[in-house]
Parts: sequence; C-alpha cells; structure tokens
Amino acid sequence: MADAAVEAAAVIVEVRAVPPFHKNGFVLGSEKARQAVIVDPGDEVDQLLDIVQARQLSVTHILLTHAHVDHVTGVGRAKRALGVPICLHQDDNFLYEAAVEQAAFFGLKADRQPPVDHFYDPVEVFALGEYEISVHHTPGHCPGGVCLAVGLAGQRKGDLFVGDTLFAGSIGRTDLPGADHATLLRSIREVLFAFGDDARVYPGHGPTTTVGQERRSNPFLV
Repeated sequence: MADAAVEAAAVIVEVRAVPPFHKNGFVLGSEKARQAVIVDPGDEVDQLLDIVQARQLSVTHILLTHAHVDHVTGVGRAKRALGVPICLHQDDNFLYEAAVEQAAFFGLKADRQPPVDHFYDPVEVFALGEYEISVHHTPGHCPGGVCLAVGLAGQRKGDLFVGDTLFAGSIGRTDLPGADHATLLRSIREVLFAFGDDARVYPGHGPTTTVGQERRSNPFLV
C-alpha cells in the first residue's frame, strides 16, 4: 500500500509501508481528542512517529495484531520514543519473543524487542477520544491474531484492522508455526464477516477492501 491518509467515517487512518516486507503500519487517531495509537510498527516505524509529531497527537498504546517479525521490528523504537504500553494477545508471545529467530528464517536480521506490557483481555476495549477500539481474537494465521475494530463509542464498528488474517483477494498464510487453515477460515467467517458488508478492512499488506467485497469475490472464501 502506498503512503496514505484517510479521513474514515470512524477514525483518522494514516498508513505507511516500506521494503522489504511492504507491511502496513498504522497511526489511528482522534482529531478532536488529539489521541492516537500505533498499530503494528515495523520497518516503517520512523514514518509513523513522524506522523504522530506532525499531527501533534498523544499516543496511548502500541497495539499489535499479531507477532510475526514484519509486524514487530519497530516496536522497540516506538517504545523508546513514546514510552507507552505494548499490547499483544498472549497466544502470540512465543512468536514475539522469537523475533530474532523469525528474521533469521527469512535471511534477515532483527533486534530483540522489549517485553510486552499488556496481554489483551478476552473482552478488551481501548478508548480513543470519542472512538473506541475493541479487540477480537482471530486465530488461524497464528494463534494470537486479533482484529482491532474501530468506531464511535457505543456504535457499530466500521473499520477493521485485521493483520494478516484477510487480504484483498486472499487470506493469510497457514504454513507457519501455530497456523491452521480451518481455524483461519472460521475466524474470517464468524468474526470478521459479523461486522457486516460495509465494514472497511485494513489488511497488514496490500490495499484496503471491505467485508462485502471479500465475502462475494475472495476465491478462498466463496
């Protein structure tokens, strides 16, 4: 996905992606409250931090959709710059703690990241000004994958940050440790599809799509 800023119906979304993984990292913010979270800071972390500074946002959390190496290489840099809690699903902590070994598997180098500060509760909601972010467990691509659903407090969530669970025209890999194809399909159909066809889907790689578009035409799901 190219660099982008989207004034979505539910929240400000800034997206950045850089080589080698071209993984999407996000800044989600409330213009009114001047609050933000950073989602999945990877190699694009400096660009995400520049956005925070340029928009004069106060970051409250670093939220991870899962712990594959491309989604966590910038966590330490973000933690040092912002001093805010790192949040992850506990079932992915074994992957998070093995970031160096994950990188080596791909012939790359990565630093060991600081420990996770908070593991998501089974029903977790983060306040973001007038918005809220609810956390929904979506295993399959990895054991601790989650969807971060964003919307106005008390209203239906319309923006889904799904990590590598679902892509435009594809789904996440299930040939990595802890992955399971049947579990992934169940997470997509039972968790993501429940948000309705109009919900926007922001994947960990590639362009934005919608639940309806993927339900109707994704070859892995029809």
